[in-house]
Amino acid sequence: MGLKSKDPQSAMMDFLRDLGGCAVIDGGLATELERNGADLNDPLWSAKCLISSPHLIRKVHLDYLEAGADIIISSSYQATVQGFESKGFSREESEELLKKSVEVACEARDLFWKSCAKEVQCDGINNGGFSKKRCILVAASIGSYGAYLADGSEYSGNYGDTITLAYLKDFHRRRLQVLSESGADFIAFETIPNKLEAQAYVELLEENEISIPAWFSFNSKDGINVVSGDSLLECASVADSSRKVIAIGINCTPPRFIHDLILSIKKPTTGVSDEGFGSYVSKWREAGASLIGGCCRTTPHTIRGISRVLHKESGAPAPLA
Repeated sequence: MGLKSKDPQSAMMDFLRDLGGCAVIDGGLATELERNGADLNDPLWSAKCLISSPHLIRKVHLDYLEAGADIIISSSYQATVQGFESKGFSREESEELLKKSVEVACEARDLFWKSCAKEVQCDGINNGGFSKKRCILVAASIGSYGAYLADGSEYSGNYGDTITLAYLKDFHRRRLQVLSESGADFIAFETIPNKLEAQAYVELLEENEISIPAWFSFNSKDGINVVSGDSLLECASVADSSRKVIAIGINCTPPRFIHDLILSIKKPTTGVSDEGFGSYVSKWREAGASLIGGCCRTTPHTIRGISRVLHKESGAPAPLA
């Protein structure tokens, strides 16, 4: 199912309805890559593996699909044309690496589908109720300008007075264009730390006629504002001004704040930590969250637990694997 095949809002609602009203997003990528042997001591962080070990990225995607994720997010959070060029790659090579992040995620999805089909065929039964191909979406991740800087400013939103709206648009423009044409189902703008960057994303979506929808996910450290001190409600309003935005939510935020944040913004996609995630998930779902997954330091174990809670509450069959 592609979200650009018809009205994206309607397509997302159909996707959620087929899943019983709520979808499971994958969890942390970098920590899982490290657990599988990757060395991420590099400004490119997890995007380094696009160069050295894409097979590890594919494995982590598969682990999350097997744990019950309905949406997997590409390894492009810290991947930028500028970052790859600083490593000596040409612009063309840098853009190919961006595309590769989505290609690897799509490969993992295809492998998972083949595995499920083989398992059902071998068993001769409909294991868990999934006799038809399970719908899985691939999101192309775009991290903030602060993530590219690799100086922690993605968690403060303080870029200095010299960084303007025009500068941020110029910085993100080509990456957005490349990822929107890479085969992803939608764009995931993640860990947005300030209102200015949200405005840049919205304007780029419109000015560049991006053909796939997007979600916006902000981070908060006080349960009221985003990390820069800008009002979360004002940031959400900026995102909601675009018809191409299909979800607005929270990630990289202490779980104790998320329930009230969900109530304050009406289109949540929330990040979950391992800390008591089971009890949080039910409350977030009750508050109206329809996309729930993990962020930094969460694992396939976290996602498997989230999937079980949500399928138990909705009465939908648990996913195969």
